[in-house]
Amino acid sequence: MRTLFLTFVLLLSSVVSAQEARPISASEAQQVTAAIEAFLYGASINDAQAHDKFWAPELTYTSSNGTRFGKAELMQGLMDSEALSDGEVTAWYTAENIELKSFGTAVIVNFTLVSTQVLDQSRETFLNSGVLVPRRDGWQAVNWHATRAAPATQP
Repeated sequence: MRTLFLTFVLLLSSVVSAQEARPISASEAQQVTAAIEAFLYGASINDAQAHDKFWAPELTYTSSNGTRFGKAELMQGLMDSEALSDGEVTAWYTAENIELKSFGTAVIVNFTLVSTQVLDQSRETFLNSGVLVPRRDGWQAVNWHATRAAPATQP
């Protein structure tokens, strides 16, 4: 009975510790941040290859307009598009306030996505969250959620 109890306690403690965030290494943080920044540059120039590299085949994407879809649907919207030159870009996408949390081999990312219009420099912000996993060709998002940020309140 005592052996059974000790086995149960060991199993339970391994499950609990597996759910705790682990410190993320500087190298890992740099790789994940670089993957996000490379993707956002690619999204700014409408580069289908940047999307294909960043989104995992098993992606679940929840958009800011309340729709949910996978990589195939996302890529379908890019099928006939060509990448723009930097001079043709109408809005640049960047990340601010990047926060990374590591669980096992997965990294959860939270950040403010900023869309800056080239013509007037106006900004629109979204609160993005994603789960990225390491793959052979870099980090890929398996889950993504974009939420339009609430307007700033006036003091």
